[in-house]
Amino acid sequence: MPKSRPSSGNGSPGSITLALAGDVMLGRLVRDTIRKRGPVYPWGNVLPTLAEADLVLVNLECALTKETKRWYGSEPKPFHFRADPDMVAVLTAGGVDAVALANNHIGDFGPKGLLETLEVLDRAGIAHGGAGPDLATARAPARLAVRGRRLALFAAADYPAEWAASIGTPGMHFLPIPPRETELAPLLEGIQAERSQVEHIALSLHWGPNMCEQPPREFRRFAHRMLDAGVDVIWGHSAHLPQGMELSNGKLVLYDTGDLIDDYAVDEALRNDLSAIFLVTVSSAGTERVEVIPIRIAEQQARLAEGDDAAWIRSRLARLSAEFGTVLMPEDGRLSWCLPSGEPR
Repeated sequence: MPKSRPSSGNGSPGSITLALAGDVMLGRLVRDTIRKRGPVYPWGNVLPTLAEADLVLVNLECALTKETKRWYGSEPKPFHFRADPDMVAVLTAGGVDAVALANNHIGDFGPKGLLETLEVLDRAGIAHGGAGPDLATARAPARLAVRGRRLALFAAADYPAEWAASIGTPGMHFLPIPPRETELAPLLEGIQAERSQVEHIALSLHWGPNMCEQPPREFRRFAHRMLDAGVDVIWGHSAHLPQGMELSNGKLVLYDTGDLIDDYAVDEALRNDLSAIFLVTVSSAGTERVEVIPIRIAEQQARLAEGDDAAWIRSRLARLSAEFGTVLMPEDGRLSWCLPSGEPR
């Protein structure tokens, strides 16, 4: 259903602003804290930032299910993330419009847990992409509309292959990167089919190893191929660290958006507790503006980063983005990129 939200005011008439963030994990200590403090608590003081956007999108890094039987495949899996179905109230409290489900935790509690997650999200009115009761549904995009603009969100993950949906079984949209042509063809066909139906196409990719500061070369090549195929914004996550962003012919690649809500152990050198919310303003002409808002995760809560923490993550993201030729400028405690004046909109 189209969403009614006032204009963000971040772009030109006809543009919309997306709030893109990485992993939201609502299990374990996060779940226990929510039981004590309520569903608004995990959002700390970031709700006004999210409210600047027309649409809020996050990667849901857990199953929302009562199922307790864990999935064990051919490879050891040390972490299984599950939150009770009523924890969907956290997503509602955060104004989340859609979640990516193609990731390495959506199947932690098997097909039952995955299917219940879909039902829970549907009842809450939260769109989702990247997983489903069968292959066609897992590959299909989530479709959103706001202020007369339509967005199709595709989602895929490169691990684990054992969770791949098939014609008759539930699972996620598995896509090895780089893929073979036969593996990529259905996604390319889906993008082309949506291109005439919507104004904007986003692709969520849960890809690559944990705790990696930079994407491998094959990820960059794949990202550019997806942009050439008709994707407007690539939204990556999986590393638990925000990586650099790249602009190419008016299209945007966020190679990794880090984490937003979790209870993960902190690497004191890599600082995976420091992340960002990315406000991306897009129009029919492409990306108009990107604002990067530094975040610190502490006590199972997302908070606006301050002082040395904010300076550290700003410096890191500016440096990593510069390696892709993207110049981010400090602005009111944020980093920003905007379409240079004089360029066509």
